[in-house]
Amino acid sequence: MGLEWKSRAASARWGPAGSEESLDELAELAVSAGAVVVERVLQSRESPEAATLIGPGKADQLRATVAAGAAEVVIFDRELTPTQQRNLEKSIQSRVIDRTQLILDIFAARARTREGRLQVELAQLSYLLPRLAGRGAAMSRLGGGIGTRGPGETQLETDRRRIARRIQRIEQDLEGVRAGRAVNRSRRSAVPLATLALAGYTNAGKSTLFNRLTQARVQADARLFATLDPTIRPLLLPSRRRVLVSDTVGFIRNLPTTLVKAFRATLEEIQEAALVLHVVDMASPAAMEQAAHVGEVLDEIGAARVPRILVLNKLDRAGAGAEAMERRLAAASGQSAHAVAISALTGEGLSRLLDMIDTALPVDPTMTVTLRLPVADGATLALLHEFGRVIRTRYSGSHCVVDAEIPESLERRLQRARKAR
Repeated sequence: MGLEWKSRAASARWGPAGSEESLDELAELAVSAGAVVVERVLQSRESPEAATLIGPGKADQLRATVAAGAAEVVIFDRELTPTQQRNLEKSIQSRVIDRTQLILDIFAARARTREGRLQVELAQLSYLLPRLAGRGAAMSRLGGGIGTRGPGETQLETDRRRIARRIQRIEQDLEGVRAGRAVNRSRRSAVPLATLALAGYTNAGKSTLFNRLTQARVQADARLFATLDPTIRPLLLPSRRRVLVSDTVGFIRNLPTTLVKAFRATLEEIQEAALVLHVVDMASPAAMEQAAHVGEVLDEIGAARVPRILVLNKLDRAGAGAEAMERRLAAASGQSAHAVAISALTGEGLSRLLDMIDTALPVDPTMTVTLRLPVADGATLALLHEFGRVIRTRYSGSHCVVDAEIPESLERRLQRARKAR
């Protein structure tokens, strides 16, 4: 069930208008959650009806549609207030959920790591807390004692307090996750490895591109939000520089704010990246809107200043209008100098993308050094071989003398290690 406003003023006041494209996306979400869509309804209104959003007449019509199709649940393409949800369930005589709850259900089913499950649980509890009200006298219990004290503490109050405690505990656990990620990032920054973050609309092909670049085997399919938990893998660029590539959760229009807050620890990988690869499905009819939405979210999470490359994916599906679409998307994003069309599935255009990454990444100048190391210092020797080019090695007693070309950042790290000793 979707709603569209008849005027721009209504859209500005009550949020973006619905559309057939938005309903298509909602249907994809429902199918991803395991549902079968039996009917779609799009209502045009001047303004939302406070009690039921759609009005009593449309609610009666919707009840008949639900009965005719033997539907078990009605999904609204907007976020419903707790009161609207209860009124609609009474009027339609069917279970009613909104877009936010559907996305939360999908996230709950896809999360695999402890971090992902904590993030989803936090978002679910934050969504549930204001919706506990309205269960009536069934949620109260009599108080103890002599006389007529009346009802004691309601079950509602008990549930609210229990959920609030659980939210506080999860937030503390996620702070630990954030601290752990910060430590990992600091360790990575000590070694001359820049991080590339893949960002984009859900189902734009980020995981397929990630697998193609890094030869990883992360799950990549056509379902929305197939990837929730971030994955990091190394990548060797044409210049022989090593970088890390991070695959993150996809964005979607009207992404619940509870999810954005809950996935803050994950999204920080984008904020701290040296370069963002903004992946766009150029074959999608809504490619322009999706690219603009992802750009807005990146700005909202504090990644506005991170350099970006616009990666126009699915070139193999774009057809004859691929070049025109590439120009339009690049011009709309303001990144015409850093846009490249590729096919992550076939590998077309991948060499151009790698060259562009090499050019866009900050250069870490190399220098020639001569180091006298203990023979037992295998860790430093391994760093020299992995991130530099060893020219000559000579042994003298319990030490070895190594001539090597290494990045300046690695030389700074080795100097700090020597001072620490």
